[in-house]
Amino acid sequence: MIPFIFLMLFGQLLASVSQILLKKSSQKEYPSFIRQYLNVLVIAGYGLLVVSLLIAIICYGHMPYMYVVIMEPIGYILVMFLSRFIFKEKITINKIAGMILILAGIAVFYLM
Repeated sequence: MIPFIFLMLFGQLLASVSQILLKKSSQKEYPSFIRQYLNVLVIAGYGLLVVSLLIAIICYGHMPYMYVVIMEPIGYILVMFLSRFIFKEKITINKIAGMILILAGIAVFYLM
């Protein structure tokens, strides 16, 4: 089961990177409506999202449901840190409070 925990974390990392790619694409201006959706960043972002979905499906089949549910919110934390390093977004008190609530929820869910 340990390899699937790492696989699930890798899938969450891929999903987080895909969100960053999609946000980066949304910040650009494109000459036409179709180019907004048919560009490298969007295609790569959705491609990574599909791969992370396939990884999640594999993990759902090999891990107890409780562990998979715990791993899903990790993506929110990864996106926050990736946004900090890539977009220079500030980590506010509200974001820290949200992260603490997510981690507390994981701890409560795991300990029950």
